[in-house]
Formats: sequence, C-alpha cells, structure tokens
Amino acid sequence: MNGAVEAANKNIKKIIQKMVITYKDWHEMLPFALHGYRTSVRTSTGATPFSLVYGMEAVLPIEVEIPSLRKRLKKAYEKKIRPREFQEGDLVLKKILPIQKDYRGKWTPNYEGPYVVKKAFSGGALILTNMDGKDLALPVNSDAVKKYYA
Repeated sequence: MNGAVEAANKNIKKIIQKMVITYKDWHEMLPFALHGYRTSVRTSTGATPFSLVYGMEAVLPIEVEIPSLRKRLKKAYEKKIRPREFQEGDLVLKKILPIQKDYRGKWTPNYEGPYVVKKAFSGGALILTNMDGKDLALPVNSDAVKKYYA
C-alpha cells in the first residue's frame, strides 16, 4: 500500500546479510533477525514494534537470570521516588501550569493557593476547594501540588 512492508523487508534483509556467511544459510538466521528487528526502536514512532503490539517491552530470557540495564534503571528511578500522600483537609499549593500566560516574566509565581483537599483518590487525583469552600472545576493530579504548611 504505502511501501511500509517493502521497507521492513529491506531492513530485515540487511540484518540477515550482516549475520550470514553464505547466502544458503539465511533461513537459519531469520528468527534472530526478526527478533532484533521487532525489539529495536523505530524513529518514526519512538517505540518498538513489539511494544506497539503487546503494550510492553520484550524481556529476554537471559534478563530474568542476570540483572539487566532495564532493572538497574528501574531500581535507580524507584530510589528517587518519594511517595506523597494527601488526606482530606490538607492544605496544598497548586502549580501554575505554563499554558497560562502571565506577563510578569521571571517574577511570575510558580504556585497558587492555598487550597484544601476535599477528596483524595487512590490514583493520585485530588479534588480541591478554595478556602471559601468553592470547588475547583477540574480534578488535579497530585504531581502538580505540594503541601502547604501554615
């Protein structure tokens, strides 16, 4: 249709050409070439074909036995995470998103509030109210707020 299949076949052919010694044993290297092609990131989508089909990255059998770079990255990421819990009645400041135009330049405040947490959901969403008791129009992600200590 749009040449995508031909382009994919051309790339698989290039991978196989680099792997085989003689052209007669290309069929033995085909599964390895397909695996390599399916698990490499495409620049057009920014994802691997495997992750687009199955919704997660492929895990090699060797990665189960040996700690891989992916597991080390996950461990380093989780070490820096500080879980934040919000309860009903907590005072919070809400981050001002850069979408809103404020012409004070670098003197623009980063947070607004304080607001009162009316309801905290388990997924991290918060329903906030003004100090007057008026609800905000939309729920707010807990990443966009910080606790306010009076």
